Amino acid sequence: MNKKKLAKAVLKDARRLKKDTKKLKALKKAQKAAKRGKKPSAGYAVLKVFGKLFAILAAIYAVLFSVFFFDLDGKLLYYVVEPFLVKHYDRMDRKNPLDVPYEMK
Repeated sequence: MNKKKLAKAVLKDARRLKKDTKKLKALKKAQKAAKRGKKPSAGYAVLKVFGKLFAILAAIYAVLFSVFFFDLDGKLLYYVVEPFLVKHYDRMDRKNPLDVPYEMK
């Protein structure tokens, strides 16, 4: 073999090796991902459930605290419920006690 053919062969082998190295790295990465993706143990599942439960309870606590801190329930009653009740009871027909005759027996 002459030097040019040898150089081409070496270059070709180097490119193939580089591709093989990339494939090998991808394969190792896939194997690691597969290992990580194995079925979790029962303890891990329980911790996951408790974590979700804790997150939900923390969100509920934050909402309730903000309602308390900003007095949102009182503001709701004052600005929404009370005007509705005032309108409702102002429209009601009532007996006028002055129109009822006074009778003594």
